[in-house]
Amino acid sequence: MSASSNPSSKLPPFDPADPLGIDDLLEPEDRAVRETVRDWAADRVLPYVADWYERGELPGIRELARELGGIGALGMSLDGYGCAGASAVQYGLACLELEAADSGIRSLVSVQGSLAMYAIHRFGSEEQKQRWLPRMAAGEVIGCFGLTEPDQGSDPASLRTRARRDGSDWILDGRKMWITNGSVAGVAVVWAQTDDGLRGFVVPTDAPGFSAPEIKHKWSLRASVTSELVLDGVRLPADAVLPGATGLRGPLSCLSHARYGIVWGAMGAARSCFETAVDYARTREQFGRPIGGFQLTQAKLADMAVELHKGILLAHHLGRRMDAGRLRPEQVSFGKLNNVREAIEICRTSRTVLGANGISLEYPVMRHATNLESVLTYEGTVEMHQLVLGKALTGLDAFR
Repeated sequence: MSASSNPSSKLPPFDPADPLGIDDLLEPEDRAVRETVRDWAADRVLPYVADWYERGELPGIRELARELGGIGALGMSLDGYGCAGASAVQYGLACLELEAADSGIRSLVSVQGSLAMYAIHRFGSEEQKQRWLPRMAAGEVIGCFGLTEPDQGSDPASLRTRARRDGSDWILDGRKMWITNGSVAGVAVVWAQTDDGLRGFVVPTDAPGFSAPEIKHKWSLRASVTSELVLDGVRLPADAVLPGATGLRGPLSCLSHARYGIVWGAMGAARSCFETAVDYARTREQFGRPIGGFQLTQAKLADMAVELHKGILLAHHLGRRMDAGRLRPEQVSFGKLNNVREAIEICRTSRTVLGANGISLEYPVMRHATNLESVLTYEGTVEMHQLVLGKALTGLDAFR
């Protein structure tokens, strides 16, 4: 058989960085977004993030936010009000590249765009949108999202934060916990119980009675600002309430949008660890040759590659469904449950390839592994997503 008649001779070469050829599914605009975010992260995050993580801080967060706004990464999948109007796939690719640098950076962007901005964009009044969204899209104002409380995490229906009427005003009292961006935010979207059910409020953080002490002593998401929100008789005007959201539908729809970004982002952390393991295996020598030439190491790399690229393919599929208006919350749970769980396993396996070096901050593996322990449980624990899928599969509600 001649080379010209052999079908395999027409095949593209195997690409170790894209073994399934997923890039063939991307449009030129998708790749341009990916490269813009990747280049920004390589310049502004990767040279410094190990030091930030070790120190447990994210210095210059306001400057970083303005730069992220400058490249269109804040609220990028929203339309109008200075937002980029990018596709869901493009937003997902941005999340992947940001989390490949660090989960804390992706969390900054996710909370800003998919929680705080999304809530205002979807449920806010026109005045609220005009007042906040353009400045948030530009990174001039950082936002946070106050749902989780010290005693209420997976059960948002039992929130204790209360909003009561006082004439035409609202008075808010309560506490929120584990709030990304809290102590640097200029605006907080806070969810509280009212006589009419659960409502969302747009709270300027300079309002009297509002404070946001930063949470310290974290061993995960250390290059990220995490805070408690304290609302002690915070008085707000009548128009501070989000008019389009009553009940759990409001916060849950915001969480679903943010979880979608995690489906992609977790694969960024996994990719960083996988690439580190491959590079290390090619150069680290034992018994007279690179450890990448041993069968057990190759088996680990092969298994990691399979789960990594299956996860990226799943994220891409969910992104196309979101762009078509066909993505269900249960499908987002499917993606977050699988991709975060597999990302953690990839990080742990990468650590074994690096041996003792795997625990050093000279490499990103342990940093990603500890960050993903937070990603595993925030915006829906493993158990919550299992129950969402269990209910969808059986038609039986096991939550209560």
